[in-house]
Amino acid sequence: MDDDLDDDWLIDDIDAGEDAGLAPAAQRPWRVLIVDDDADVHAVTRLALRNVSFKERELELFSAYSGADGLRVLRETPDIALVLLDVVMETEDAGLVLARRIREELGNHTVRVVLRTGQPGQAPEQRVIIDYDINDYKAKTELTTQRLFTAVISALRAYETLTMLERSRAGLAKILAGATNLYQAGSLREFASGVLGQVSAVLDIGADGMLCVMEAAPGFDPAVLAATGAWAALAGVPQLPPDHPLRPAIDRALRGEAGADEQRATVLPIHTRQQRRLCIAVSPPLPRAPIQSDLLELFCQRIGSAFDNQYLFDQVRQTQESTVAVLAEVAEYRHPGALEHVGRVSGLSARIAARMLERGARDPELTSELVALIGLASVLHDVGMMAAFDPPDEPDQLTPEQRVAMQRHTEIGRSVLERAAARVGGASYLAYGALVAGSHHERWDGGGYPRGLKGAEIPLCARIVAAADVYDALVHDRSYKQAWSTADALAYFREQSGRHFDPEVAAALIEVASEEPPI
Repeated sequence: MDDDLDDDWLIDDIDAGEDAGLAPAAQRPWRVLIVDDDADVHAVTRLALRNVSFKERELELFSAYSGADGLRVLRETPDIALVLLDVVMETEDAGLVLARRIREELGNHTVRVVLRTGQPGQAPEQRVIIDYDINDYKAKTELTTQRLFTAVISALRAYETLTMLERSRAGLAKILAGATNLYQAGSLREFASGVLGQVSAVLDIGADGMLCVMEAAPGFDPAVLAATGAWAALAGVPQLPPDHPLRPAIDRALRGEAGADEQRATVLPIHTRQQRRLCIAVSPPLPRAPIQSDLLELFCQRIGSAFDNQYLFDQVRQTQESTVAVLAEVAEYRHPGALEHVGRVSGLSARIAARMLERGARDPELTSELVALIGLASVLHDVGMMAAFDPPDEPDQLTPEQRVAMQRHTEIGRSVLERAAARVGGASYLAYGALVAGSHHERWDGGGYPRGLKGAEIPLCARIVAAADVYDALVHDRSYKQAWSTADALAYFREQSGRHFDPEVAAALIEVASEEPPI
C-alpha cells in the first residue's frame, strides 16, 4: 500500500450540495471496521485513511484481529458502514465465514464488506463473489492508497443509499401504523401528543424538543396542544408566550406561509380542510435529505386529514354528551340534585374502569373502548325510570305495586336503549347504556333484580356503574338520609365485596375513592 497521501484525495466537499442543510457537528462519523490478523495492515490502513472524510463526516476506525473478534465488534457496535475483511486469519477461510455470519447470523444486509486477501489463490475471486454476499474483492498487493480511498468512498456511498432506502421503508411502515393510532386519540390534545410521537418515530428527529401549536382564534396568541423535550413544560399552555424564540416563525406558519428554518428549529405548517391553523416546530432544525422531506410532507398531509376528522369527532361527541345530559335531566328532574348525582356517577365509573385496566384486570369485557364509553353510558342507567312510574321521595314509602313498577324500569330502559343501539350498529355508548340500564341492580351473589344474574353473568359495565351509583348515594345527603363518611362507605364496600359487588370492581373503587374525596 502506498502511504504517500496527497491532499487532493481528501473529499470534504464531495456531494456537499446534496446535504447542505446538515449540521456537521451533529453528524456521527462513518464507522469502518478493519478485520485482519496482521497489526501492520491495521497501522497502514489507519495511516492511509487518517484524513479522509465523506460529506463532512470523518471516519471512525475499529480494529479486530480475528473473525471471532470481528463478529463481536459488529454485535456490540451499531451502524458500522464498512468492513475491510482479511480472508486468512485464525483459519484459512475465517474471513469468508465471518462474511456469511454477518449476513445470515446477524441479519445485517446494509454493511458493506470489502474482502482483502494476500493469498488470492486460496479464495479465487469469481467463486467468492458468487458464493458470498460481499461487495468488493481486492488483493492486498494491488490495493494502493488511491484504490483503497476509492473502494472506501464507493462503499460508504452505497451504504448511505441502502440506509436511506431502509429508513424510507421503515418510515412508510410507521406512517401506515401511525395513521391508525392517530385516529384513536380521545381529544385534540391527546391526538397532538400522538402526532409528535409519530413524527419523531418516523424521522428520528426532535432530540431537543417539538411543539404542536394551534391558532385559538384570529388575533389571539396560539395555544400549545402538545410539547416534548426541552419544551415539555409548555404542553397545554393556552397561549404561547409572545417572547418565545420561535414565536415569529410560528406566527408566519400559522398565517399559511411556507415553513421556516430558524437557528433553533424548523417550523412546518399543517393544512386542514376545516381551516384550522396548526404547525409543528422541531428542534434541532431538520436535515433536508430528500427522502426525509418527502416522508415528512406525506405525514403532514395525513396529520392534516386526521386533525379534521378528530375535530369533527370531538364535535359529534360533545353533541352526544349534551343530548345524553338532557335525557338524564328529563328522566330525573323531579329529584333536586339528581343531575349532579348522574354526573358524579359518570366520572367515577370512568375512573374505576380505567383503574381496572391499569391493574391488569382479566375480565375479557374490559377494553379501552369500554373505558372510553362507560362514562357516557352510565348517564343513561336510570333512563327507564321516567317511563316506569313517579317514585316517592322516601324509598320506604313504596307500595308493593310501586316496588314492582320501580323494578320494571330496568327492563324498560334496556329495551329503549337496545332499539336505539340497533339503529347505530356496533359497540357504542347506547349499546353499553342498554347493558347498564338492564343490569345495574343485579348483585354479584345473584340476589339482585330483574333477572337474578350472578357473578360474571352481569355485564362488566353494569357492575362498574352499580358500584359507582351506590358509593355516590352513600357519601352524599339524600332526603331520607345523611351522607356517610368516606371511611364508612369504603368499609361497606369491603364488607360487600364478593356479595353485592364484583371484588375487582370494589377493589378499584376503593383505590380511586381513597385518592379522591367525594365532591
